Amino acid sequence: MPPKDLLIDLAEVDFNHVVANLDEIRQFNPQRFEMEQLTAIVYDDVKEKICVGYKDVTDKEFWVRGHMPGMPLMPGVMMCEAAAQMCSYYAHKHHLLGDCKVVGFGGMEDVYFRDPVRPGDRLVVVCKMLKVRIGAIIVCRFQEFVGQSLVADGKIKGIPLPVDALTSQPKAAN
Repeated sequence: MPPKDLLIDLAEVDFNHVVANLDEIRQFNPQRFEMEQLTAIVYDDVKEKICVGYKDVTDKEFWVRGHMPGMPLMPGVMMCEAAAQMCSYYAHKHHLLGDCKVVGFGGMEDVYFRDPVRPGDRLVVVCKMLKVRIGAIIVCRFQEFVGQSLVADGKIKGIPLPVDALTSQPKAAN
């Protein structure tokens, strides 16, 4: 990808300067246990609407055993989940969706997977807020890297979830 198309020059990011650790991320994102896909946030620029964080991918991830046996590769859906969690963190921290308690997937566009992500890799997630309709939708562009290699990119949409309605529904019978 040409440098002009990159959301940020990663050389400008100090990965030793943690803006939000896992406990702070949990203040904004509801995912827990194996669904937590961010390790830390290291850059948060309100003026440019860009946020950078990472996921340290380990051999303890729930998908390692079965995706793929003997050749574990981070599933693309989990890479998208990491981007969604970054966008959600940014939107909640900066109150972009009003009183929204939880941001859910609203859609994705032009998503490309360019290189594999393996246990031992640090997946760097960069998100830029493109559009906000308070109380309705956020649209972000994301790019993900391992080292200097772009491994995934696309657009992601987040929508406020009706938490009260979802938590008051009776569970489906098995």
